[in-house]
Order: sequence, then structure tokens, then C-alpha cells
Amino acid sequence: MTTASLYYVVHKSPDAPPEGAPLLLLLHGYGADEEDLLGLAPHLDARLICVSARAPYALDFGGFAWFNIEIGAEGLRFAFAEAEEPLVQVLALVDALRQEHRPTRVFIAGFSQGASMALAAALKRPRDFAGVIALSGLCCPEMLPENAAVRDLKVFMSHGHFDPVIPIAQARASRDLLLPLGLDLQYKEYDMPHAIAPPCLEDLDAWLRARLDTP
Repeated sequence: MTTASLYYVVHKSPDAPPEGAPLLLLLHGYGADEEDLLGLAPHLDARLICVSARAPYALDFGGFAWFNIEIGAEGLRFAFAEAEEPLVQVLALVDALRQEHRPTRVFIAGFSQGASMALAAALKRPRDFAGVIALSGLCCPEMLPENAAVRDLKVFMSHGHFDPVIPIAQARASRDLLLPLGLDLQYKEYDMPHAIAPPCLEDLDAWLRARLDTP
């Protein structure tokens, strides 16, 4: 399907509520596509409608991206200004999905640069999201809001000790940028590379379930 110029696919369990199900929007990483994170859906709460969006920029070697990246000795670098138009598209997709599915609440999740997009979306419009999930990604100062409206926004962040793409030091620096905002932040590290290992997936599922079970 295509809405707000972003292509997306939907996974809905037969056990999902017929009306008013919660919705999880998934944003993939650099060089992947909309099918990549959809594999998480069967491992998550069956009440969720999972929607996975394709990033807008096609790469020469295959796959798609939300913005350009550079990898140097200190880790990954990106110019957040390049993500501004894709961010508008993500937020427009959220609005369209609300109209289409009428979810009780919306979560947004991303992996790697998709995690940066998910964080940026939630920090820009915190009242639109019941929570944000940032898996093996980064936050940069340009993403931070100018007011305190994000206080108590629910955030799950995870990162691998052995990540060769985004070193753990960069993940900790991202966490430290977010801490002064007063978020309801759960930050966890795992013995994994640039990936989503089973212990991470189990903790993510538990985090989501706890928020689905809270009115």
C-alpha cells in the first residue's frame, strides 16, 4: 500500500481485536526494506497491528534509506537536516493510519537509522505516540525538542556491546542526550552486534505488553 508517498505493508494477527487495535509502526534500517522488521510481528503481542514502512530513497546497491550516512573511526555520522522531509512523510503516514485503522494507541519503532527516525517523530509529536522503540540507533542534538512537552514519553532503547556500525559509546551518548528531558526511558544493552538478539526481543515484547495492559 502507499499512503503519504511512503509504501508500507501490514501484518494483523487473527487474534487482533476487530476494532480499535493498537498499532505499531516499524521503520527499517539503512539498506533494508519494509519486509525487514515485519519479521518481528509474529513475536510480539497479537493484539498489535504492525505496519512496516519503506524508506523513500532507493540505494544503488539495493534496499532503501531514510537519509545518507557516513561511517568513520568514531562511528556513524549523519546530517539530520536530510531526514526532515522523510520525517514529514512518516508523520503524514501516522495520520493516515489513524484514519484508516482507528487504533486505540500508536507505537513507533525503528532499527538503526530507522530508530533515529522513530525517535525524531516521537520527540516532534509526543502526544501522538503511546511509546517509541529505538533499536541500535542514535539520537543527535538536532532532534531534541525546544520545550518540555516530551516529559514522561515512554521510550525503549537497546544496543549491542559489540555493534561494529554504531559503537556502544555513541549509544550511551544518545541516552545521555535524552535523560535530561524527563522521559520514561528504559535503556538496555546486550551482548550482540548490530542486531536484535532474542533477549532484546523478549524485553521489547515485555515492554510493549506492559503498556498495552495499562489503560
